[in-house]
Amino acid sequence: MAICGTIASMTEQALHDLGIVIVNWNTCELLRRCLQTVLASEGAFTYRVVLVDNASTDGSAEMVRREFPSVQVLVSATNGGFSYGNNLGLRHLGYHGAGHVAADAPRYALLLNPDTEVPPTSLYEMLRYMDAHPEIGAAGPKLILEDGSLDKACRRSFPTPMVALYHFSGLAKLFPNSPRFARYNMTFVDEDQEIEVDSVVGAYMQVRREAIQAIGLLDETFFMYGEDLDWAYRIKQAGWKVFYHPQVTVKHVKRAASRKSKKAQQEFQRAMWLFYQKHYQAKTPAWLDQLVKLGLLLKGGRSLWQEMRQHPFPMTSP
Repeated sequence: MAICGTIASMTEQALHDLGIVIVNWNTCELLRRCLQTVLASEGAFTYRVVLVDNASTDGSAEMVRREFPSVQVLVSATNGGFSYGNNLGLRHLGYHGAGHVAADAPRYALLLNPDTEVPPTSLYEMLRYMDAHPEIGAAGPKLILEDGSLDKACRRSFPTPMVALYHFSGLAKLFPNSPRFARYNMTFVDEDQEIEVDSVVGAYMQVRREAIQAIGLLDETFFMYGEDLDWAYRIKQAGWKVFYHPQVTVKHVKRAASRKSKKAQQEFQRAMWLFYQKHYQAKTPAWLDQLVKLGLLLKGGRSLWQEMRQHPFPMTSP
């Protein structure tokens, strides 16, 4: 018989198994359902849940305090973005940056979106999976959208200039079974195949304590989108592996908050520019660099052009 997962008391000194950070912006009803599923988790493990509310106006924080008193609530006066909110939660759990992890920080940190629903044993199964594979620094489950299809972002390759070119030119759609052209969303791999990937998605991204200690927190230059890719890139640079584990399945509504925000919709192209600039531009041939910039400008428009002119060099990682 499964032993129910337990919420860890803030006064306990034992090293807890899982620290869950949920960043919310005006998704009150979905957040309620998410927390109901999280707190119904089963398995022999302990966990802490931190809700970071990014200046919501729909009463989300009040709802959590009223209905889920075991959840620790942090309210930000401003919406600083997804990276900013997650870093607030991670610091609250004891992760303070590269080389600065508190003695009582949980063994794993989990970034979890408020528009997800986790089956009863999902958290425990993901813990067991990473415990069995100490070489894995980050992992994610199979994410299923409301219509039952795969959330393709849950297993990805890094958007190198060529990978991005194949994707945005439409070649990936024309040749979805091609390992060369379809690397962006890895559609050439069976969705039920466990596989090492470049990145999983921040909607459910479980990261090992030692990996965070090695590489630090999320880069807050990314307001929304791209921060999970950047974190995975740095995790892999530090020698860890990233794996997609489809034996665990989680429901994801997707873009429940971002579809309400015009700024969030503009951030995707900005994130691609920042990621390219940070990790690839210096080693990209001039002709391809110009092609990448042109493609980004065609997608991102005037706002991205202003960003590229005003901020030619992204901030360093925390």
